[in-house]
Amino acid sequence: MSEHNYYVYIITNFQNTVLYTGVTNNLNRRMFEHKNQINENSFTSKYKCNKLIYFESGQDVCGAIAREKEIKGWIRKKKIIMINKENPEWKDLSEGW
Repeated sequence: MSEHNYYVYIITNFQNTVLYTGVTNNLNRRMFEHKNQINENSFTSKYKCNKLIYFESGQDVCGAIAREKEIKGWIRKKKIIMINKENPEWKDLSEGW
C-alpha cells in the first residue's frame, strides 16, 4: 500500500482580505488550478485567491479533512494568529513552483 500526503492549506488574494481553507492530495496541482482560475465560477476565482500563505501535511485523509473543517470553523483572528506564526510576512509559499 502506497503512502499519500494530504495538505490542508490557506490561500488569500493580493490584498490579503480573503482567506480560503482547502484540502488536497496534490498541493502543486491545486495551486496551479487556483493561480490559473481553472474553475472560473469557484469562490477562489471570484475573489482572486491564489497566494498560498499556510499549509500543513499529513498522511491521513480523514485527519486532513477534519483539520480543514476545524480551521474553517475558526474566527478570522485565530486563523491570522496561526498564519503569522508560520509565515509572518504572508509570502506566497508557492512562488516559483
